[in-house]
Amino acid sequence: MVTGLVYAAAALCEIGGCFAFWAWLRLGRSPLWLMPGCVSLVAFASLLTLVQTDAAGRAFAAYGGIYIVASCLWGWLVEGVVPDRWDMAGVALSLVGAAVIMLGPHPS
Repeated sequence: MVTGLVYAAAALCEIGGCFAFWAWLRLGRSPLWLMPGCVSLVAFASLLTLVQTDAAGRAFAAYGGIYIVASCLWGWLVEGVVPDRWDMAGVALSLVGAAVIMLGPHPS
């Protein structure tokens, strides 16, 4: 449960930080958008260190599924892009992959 919350918070920070750069470079927003974007990306990286695992790569890989879900939600809720069936299929596949990585028996 805690890992899921950490991943959700990390996804929000990563997407928010990346969107700040997107807004600056692609939407013509002020360079001031970069300041909260950078803070958000530092928070994202810090949050991933809270995941209880022996391997950083495994934590990052499992996080990928959560990131994909959050990205589709961001697109829908913030940018108004309604996910289609292909988006939803990709979300389902990514969650299966994240579950295999997180819940599979890993040798110590």
